[in-house]
Amino acid sequence: MYLVIIILNNEEILDDLLSILVELGSTDTTIVEGQSMGGFLAHRIPIFAGLRLQLGGKNVYSKIMFALSDDKDIGKKIIHLLKDSGFDFDDGMGRIIVVKIEAVFGEPQLPDLE
Repeated sequence: MYLVIIILNNEEILDDLLSILVELGSTDTTIVEGQSMGGFLAHRIPIFAGLRLQLGGKNVYSKIMFALSDDKDIGKKIIHLLKDSGFDFDDGMGRIIVVKIEAVFGEPQLPDLE
């Protein structure tokens, strides 16, 4: 079992990315809001205000997705399918991290659709 962590800086591809995860069989995904450390420091701590210039117009907020998969190559497959959809993930859109995990406890809670 593998934990896929996707840090998505470009929310425009969120729907495409979620569709790809479903296509690859990874339906147990959690999405949380995030913020880059540089963006946080630049806007919250005066001594780091100079970082604002380095960030330029970059989005400091991101979506962070946690998904489970049995496929150790899921990261490569996500990148490939995104390219097929016209998106180059290597162009600053974010990061994909795949980590081997030893055990998972509990069952996913499915939404009540009634």
